[in-house]
Amino acid sequence: MKKYNVYGIGNALVDMEFEVEPHFLSQMQIAKGMMTLVDEKRQLELVNALHGTRHKRCCGGSAANSMIAISQLGGRSFYSCKVASDETGDFYFSDLVNNGVTTNLCDKRTQGTTGKCLVLITPDADRTMNTHLGITSEFSKTEIIEDELVQSEFVYIEGYLAASASGKEAAIYARELAHKHKIKTALTFSDVNMVTYFKQNLIEMMGNHLAPIDILFCNQDEACAFTGHTNVDEAAKELKKICKTFAITLGAKGALVFTGEREIDVLTPTVMAVDTNGAGDLFAGGFLYALTHGYSYSSAGRLACSLASLLVTQFGARLEKEQALKIKKIILE
Repeated sequence: MKKYNVYGIGNALVDMEFEVEPHFLSQMQIAKGMMTLVDEKRQLELVNALHGTRHKRCCGGSAANSMIAISQLGGRSFYSCKVASDETGDFYFSDLVNNGVTTNLCDKRTQGTTGKCLVLITPDADRTMNTHLGITSEFSKTEIIEDELVQSEFVYIEGYLAASASGKEAAIYARELAHKHKIKTALTFSDVNMVTYFKQNLIEMMGNHLAPIDILFCNQDEACAFTGHTNVDEAAKELKKICKTFAITLGAKGALVFTGEREIDVLTPTVMAVDTNGAGDLFAGGFLYALTHGYSYSSAGRLACSLASLLVTQFGARLEKEQALKIKKIILE
C-alpha cells in the first residue's frame, strides 16, 4: 500500500471571504465570477473598501482544498506548496496540518509575503476572486519532494500554476516524475481565466499523447473555452483526445464523467446555493478519494456531486469533517 493516496501541488493562499453586493464589484471594477491576479496594493485597497459580512479565514488554494477533502474523508494526502515565514504563513501551515494533510512546509521557510485570496460572494452564490500570489508565485520544483511523491497513488496538479513560469515548470516536473514511477496523474483547469490566458501553458503541463493525463477535472465553461466549442458534448469529444478520463462539472445539472470507455451522467441533489467557492475543489477531492479506495467512476461521481452540493449551501470553501463523513457513509457504505 502506498503511503499517500494523492500528492497535490499548487498555490498556497490564505482565503479571506466576504459577502458583497454586485454593485461593489462594478464600483471597484472587478470582473465578476473570475479569478484575477492583483498586486498587494490593489488587494489592500479592496479589503479597505469592503463593508460586507466577513467569514473566517482558512488555508486555501484549489489543490489544498482538494487535499483537505481527501483527508477529511479518511484518505492520506500530501501537499507541496510555498508560504513565507510570516504570521499568515504560520497560520497556513497550522491549518493545513490540523486538517490532516502532510506537507513540505515542515522545512524552513523563507522571508516574504504569504499569498492571499480575496473571495467575494454575491447573492447569486457566485464567487469572484482577487488574488495576490505573494511568495507562492515562486513555487518551483524545489518544493516537490520526490521521495514522498513516489509513495503516492496519484499526483494532482492545480491549473493555477500555469500563471507562472516556475509553477508551470514544477507541474511538468511533477508529471514527468509520476510518469517515470508509473503513478497516475490528475489535473484541474482551475478557472476559465487560466484557459483563456494560459492555455498553451496548460497544454504543456498536460504533456502529450504518449503520456496523457489520467484524469482531467474542469467545469463546462472551462471545457468549452479550452476546446473552442459552445456545446459541452462537443467539448467532451475533444477532451477524449487529450486525456484518458475526465469529469466535467455542470453546476446544478451534476457532472459528465468519462471512464475511458463510456460517459456517465451524474445527477446532483437539488439545493439552494449561497456560495459556490471551493465546490470544484471538493468535487475533485471526493472523486479522487473514491477512486483510490476502490470505488467506480460512477460512485466517485455521486460522492463528489453530493459533497459539492452540500458545500454550496453554506459559506466557505470546505465542509466540516463530520459533514463529509456523513455523506461518505450515505453514498459509499
